[in-house]
Amino acid sequence: MMEFHLVTEPSAVPHGCHLITSPDSPLLEAFNIPLLAEMVAQARKGQLADSQFGCAPFARITIIPDAAWQDTLTEELLTSLRPLFKKPISENVVLDCTLLTESCVRDPVLRWVFNLDHSLNDLGLKSGTTVRVRIKCLTGFCLSSQQESLHAAFCQQHAVANGMLAARRLADLPSETCTPQFVVQEAQRLCAHFPALYCEVLDEHAIQAQGLGLLHAVGKGSTRPPRLLAIHYDGAKDGPVRSYVGKGITFDTGGLWLKEGAGMYTMKYDMCGAANVLGLMLSIAELALPVRVMGVLALAENAIGPDAMQPGSVARACNGMTVEINNTDAEGRLVLADAIAWASQRHPQTHFIIDMATLTGAVVKALGYELNGLMTQNEMLREQLVQAGKKSGDEVWSLPLDGRMKKQTESAIADLCNTPTNNAAISASAAWLLHHFCPPEIPWAHLDVSGTALWRESGKSVASGRPIALLIQHLLDDLQ
Repeated sequence: MMEFHLVTEPSAVPHGCHLITSPDSPLLEAFNIPLLAEMVAQARKGQLADSQFGCAPFARITIIPDAAWQDTLTEELLTSLRPLFKKPISENVVLDCTLLTESCVRDPVLRWVFNLDHSLNDLGLKSGTTVRVRIKCLTGFCLSSQQESLHAAFCQQHAVANGMLAARRLADLPSETCTPQFVVQEAQRLCAHFPALYCEVLDEHAIQAQGLGLLHAVGKGSTRPPRLLAIHYDGAKDGPVRSYVGKGITFDTGGLWLKEGAGMYTMKYDMCGAANVLGLMLSIAELALPVRVMGVLALAENAIGPDAMQPGSVARACNGMTVEINNTDAEGRLVLADAIAWASQRHPQTHFIIDMATLTGAVVKALGYELNGLMTQNEMLREQLVQAGKKSGDEVWSLPLDGRMKKQTESAIADLCNTPTNNAAISASAAWLLHHFCPPEIPWAHLDVSGTALWRESGKSVASGRPIALLIQHLLDDLQ
C-alpha cells in the first residue's frame, strides 16, 4: 500500500514526480515551465492535458479540468485517474488537493486514489508479466488552511482503502483457490496484524451441531465444506456490539438449478459480501475505533454433487424456522438467514445488524451499477445509511420492505419458501425472507450490492470493495 504525506510549499514538492493538478492551481504558478500555458488553456476548455515532455522538474504533468474534480455524481475524475495509476511512470505522485477544500467529493477522491493500487496482474497468475512500476508515495499538495482537515481525511481514507484492497484481492482470486477454508485462513492471517481482532471458526461439524441447517444445506453438495467465520473486534471493554454479516458463496453454479455458462462466469464474485465484511473489520481495526464489532462471514460453495440440496427440500435454520428450498440458485439468502440469526444469538446486546450480499440481479435492473440497494424496516437506520452514503460517495437507494411482500415467501410445507413462485419483486422478497431471522428488537438492514460490488472496465469485471466506505462512514456517524 502506498504511503502518503502532505506539503504546503511548492519547494517541498519532490522533483521527478508525476504531478496531477487542475488548471487554476496555485502550484502551477510556482514553476517556470513553457509548456504549461498551452496545457492550462487546453484544460480550461474541458479537455485533459497530459505531457511527459518538456515538463522538468517533473517526470509528467497531467492537468484535469475543474469540472471533473467537482463532479459528485459520476466517476469522471476516477476515469481520468485510473489509467494514470495503472501505468505510472514514477513511484511518486503529487496530487494537488487545493480544489478539494470544501468539496463533498474530497474524501471519495482520496479513497479512489489509494484504491487504485491493485490490478489483476498483482495476483501473479500471468506468466511472463513484467514487473510494473508501482506508486510508493502519494504527496498531497494543499494550502496551510487545509492541512489539518486533509491529514485527517488522508488517514481515514487510507485505512478505508486498505480494507477495500484486502477485500478486492481476496474476491479477485479464482474460486479453486478461494475456497471457504482459504477465506478463513486468509482472514486469520490478516487479522493477526491487529491485537484487537480475533477469529472464531465453525467448521462443517460445528455448523450442524449449532443447527445452522440453511448454511449446511447450501454447502453440503461441495467437496469444499462450508464455514462460518466470526471476526470479533474489541475496541472497547463493554457496550453493545455492532454486527455485520456477509454472503460468502465462493462459487455459485446455481446448484441443481444450474446457471447458464455465461451467467456463471463471474460467480467467483458471489463472496464479495463476505470479503467486504473482512475488509471492513480490518479498516475498523486500523482506525482503532472505540467500539465493539462482530463481522460474520457465511462461507459455502454452491456446487452440484450427490449430496447437493434439491428443489423442494426443507431445511431448518438455527432460530428454528424452516425454509422450503424451491430454487437452489437462491442460496445466498439461505446462508445469510442462518448467519443473521446466529449473530443475533451470539450477541443478544446487539446495536444493529447490517448484512451485505451480491444477492439479486433484479437490483441491478432497478438501480444499475452505482447505487447500493437498501432494505430495512427501521426508519432511523434507513436515514442514517442514506446520509452516510451521501457523505461517503458510496450511496444507497431505499426499496420497499413491508407486509405486502408476505405472499412472496409463503410455503405450503414450511414456514417460508426461498423464492417467490411468481418471479416478482425478487430483491424485496429476499429481504422479506431475511427479516424473519433478526429479532424485531434489533435494528436490521440489508444491502444488495450486486450492482456495486464490481467495477466494470473494458468488458471485464473486478471487485470494487464497496460498500466498505459507506459502512465506515455510518459507523463514524453512529459513534458521534
